[in-house]
Amino acid sequence: MRFQSGFVEQARRVSMETRTVERADAVHEVLAPAAWSDARIEAWLDWAESLSPSLLPTGGWLNGGIDAWAERLAGRGLAEGVFADRAEAYVFAAELAATIQLGLASPTASTAAAEIVDLADPAASKRLAEHRADRVTARLALQSAEALADALSAVADAVDRCEGREGDCADPSRNPALGRAAATARRRGATDADILRAIDGERPALALRPFHETLPLIALGDRTRTAAGAPETLLAGEAALDGGLILTFDPREADLLAEGGVSRAMLDLSAVAALDEGAFDRLPDLVRLWTIALDLQSENTSIVLGLEGLSTALAPTGGDMSIRAEAVAGLTAAVAAQMSAELAQLRGACTEWDGLKSQAADADRLRHARLKANPDPLAAVAARTMAKPGTPRRHAAIGLFVDDPEARLRLGLGAPCVVDVYQTADGLIGRRLAPGLAAALAYAGGDVQAAERRLFGRRTLVEAPGVDHTTLRSFGFTDIELAAIEQALAHADSFDAVFAAPVLDPGFIRDVLGLEDGDGPLLNLLGVPEEAEAEAARWVFGHGDLSDWAEAPSAVAPLLTDPVAAEAALRQALEPFSDAAYAPVEILDWRATAAQAARRLSLAAGDGRRAVRLCRAAPPAGPLLTLPKAEATPRLDTPRPAPVPPPERVIERVVERARARRKLPDRRKGYIQKAAVGGHKVYIHTGEYDDGELGEIFIDMHKEGAAFRSLMNNFAIAISIGLQYGVPLDEFVDAFVFTRFEPAGRVTGNDSIRSATSILDYIFRELGVSYLDRHELANAGPDELNADGLGHGKPEGGEAVPAARFISKGFARGSAPDNLVVLPFGKKAEPEPKIAANTEAVACPSCGDFSLQNRGGVWVCDTCGGARAVHGGDQG
Repeated sequence: MRFQSGFVEQARRVSMETRTVERADAVHEVLAPAAWSDARIEAWLDWAESLSPSLLPTGGWLNGGIDAWAERLAGRGLAEGVFADRAEAYVFAAELAATIQLGLASPTASTAAAEIVDLADPAASKRLAEHRADRVTARLALQSAEALADALSAVADAVDRCEGREGDCADPSRNPALGRAAATARRRGATDADILRAIDGERPALALRPFHETLPLIALGDRTRTAAGAPETLLAGEAALDGGLILTFDPREADLLAEGGVSRAMLDLSAVAALDEGAFDRLPDLVRLWTIALDLQSENTSIVLGLEGLSTALAPTGGDMSIRAEAVAGLTAAVAAQMSAELAQLRGACTEWDGLKSQAADADRLRHARLKANPDPLAAVAARTMAKPGTPRRHAAIGLFVDDPEARLRLGLGAPCVVDVYQTADGLIGRRLAPGLAAALAYAGGDVQAAERRLFGRRTLVEAPGVDHTTLRSFGFTDIELAAIEQALAHADSFDAVFAAPVLDPGFIRDVLGLEDGDGPLLNLLGVPEEAEAEAARWVFGHGDLSDWAEAPSAVAPLLTDPVAAEAALRQALEPFSDAAYAPVEILDWRATAAQAARRLSLAAGDGRRAVRLCRAAPPAGPLLTLPKAEATPRLDTPRPAPVPPPERVIERVVERARARRKLPDRRKGYIQKAAVGGHKVYIHTGEYDDGELGEIFIDMHKEGAAFRSLMNNFAIAISIGLQYGVPLDEFVDAFVFTRFEPAGRVTGNDSIRSATSILDYIFRELGVSYLDRHELANAGPDELNADGLGHGKPEGGEAVPAARFISKGFARGSAPDNLVVLPFGKKAEPEPKIAANTEAVACPSCGDFSLQNRGGVWVCDTCGGARAVHGGDQG
């Protein structure tokens, strides 16, 4: 049996590279095709590791696993007389491995045998109910275990987060959070013993594994009775709602669908069509190789050569894709049957061939007639290739359908879609129009670039309808803001992420636009109509699909509109040439009933379908019910003995504190403090609640760079959010005073603070003095500064001060009378006179402030407290 396919020669032209792949046990260096993604390489490594360890050498591409598998099959073929000599076996192994290197095919896992239930059997209803109950139980058990584990973890968290006494934290009657968590755990099925263990700190350790799809039940029904809606149809419809049942109408079809241990492979027609010899010229050679490989891999009398990538392979060829798909299927089946007949001469025909000979001959005649009527040139080739009807074969059945996600991943295939997600050369993930659709679109005369612009958008507001640069300039946007927006549009998914901080400076939003960041979508607040914003969003970010693209050529419009449906229609064209039926999953509405499923089964039976499989769609994400508010949770009584009541006393520590954000009033009061720290101007804006408590701050520095200003603005936002969520101002003051960095030094423009070690030190000294009455943070004058930067502060004086100096006329809106004055209620004692000190000040080498003074032969810095002894005549 000679092979002259030439796949080895083409595989030598594949660019290979060494890739670093992180595995569960270690990081491996793997030689693989450069065009393969990391996920595809790992899928092949997983497949190789599932083989016998003796088949895994250490060298070669993909660690030699594929070569070892091919050589094992070749050795078996040589031993059983399939190959005449070692040279022939070697060529077979090399050609087989080369098809994998070229991405043309992949072996798939064989499935276990499924159970067949005859709906005419009186015991069928009981078996269908048991099967459905088993699947529902497995699904709900996983959901219940996850919910219960979360509830018990919440019980343990409620105790851990409690800040009260140990006995109070573990008592549901004194810890409200614990009471609620324990009640929830009890409702979800936890026993009181489980709850008490969780209170003691024991967390659930569950091995939660995802729900794995079990084998479906094969139901054999009568076509006439099913089409008429017989009672057993309703039973089948109820069992089929979750995809756990395949209904067929022929005993032979049922046996093939239930058969286990079938040797299967998946062929990628898109990769076959991309070979340089021409579309599908190499398909017969590929089918011959893999028919032999599947026969050597298993003793089963059935094989499956699944055809994938139909729409991608057939779209660029033009014409009616269904006719082309039928011709390709006929050619695949004819070549596989011819090769099976040759193997039967070498290894013997299948044992049941005598009983199947007549049925196989009838099927061959029907297929031959169908190919004769097909105008595609491949159909004529297939008709000439077909063996004489009744010729003994090695295999009782040859199927053309495989459903194996792992094999698709090994071939780099995904679900039919318009957008292709791919891995770039630098390891990043990109999006593009699916290459097969792009080729089909170009072949049909469509504009590929126009399709991609409609799909992904133009990523610019230049000439955008609804909202463009002219519109934004009318609102006050300058070239700086427009440049930032254009840069952000390249990576954003919506306008909400672009027209907001940090893309736009908060000061620009507040001062120029007159808005507050976070109050809502910025474009809506500026008065842009929703229709105009939506139109601009489609221009910038694209439509996301090509279903209503007016420029799409009619030949490829079905592929662009619904590629999944187009692929399914092409697969239906393959079914007449497959011995095994095609049973795709038909999706029902997620709330479909058993009666609706039974009606779908009846329609399929009337339409002549060979096999039917139904499944309800996944429910929409998010809450689907609006439930009334539950009543107050009753106090949980635990079997623990009642604790001895402690002596009555006032407890100020809060066991649980609400984490709700306290919103500031829309019209709020506050003040603005202008000062300079080390020559750098700083503006502090404060916002207060109605009771005078500080709720927000803004920090502006006009002589610094944009990065530093933005950082200070966002720091002020973070402090404001913390204040609004209840963080005490004392915590911020204690955390940030005495921080030391430039700019620092003398403070001008503030009547209480005259020196600071940093901008943050100045800001929180000011807030501590103004809002917390912490006058120890003030330093009244340069001559009274202490080494730690603290002082005593000085009042302005004892005279009356007009209230207009402290009350905003705009905020009060004329409500405050003009004759109000503010009188001091006390006067501090005169400070004791101090001994005159040397007033000569020089720059401090530590902080840079001109506050280094000579006191008693020692130079002391009044700002940072640094001291320097005098050595000899050195004065500084």
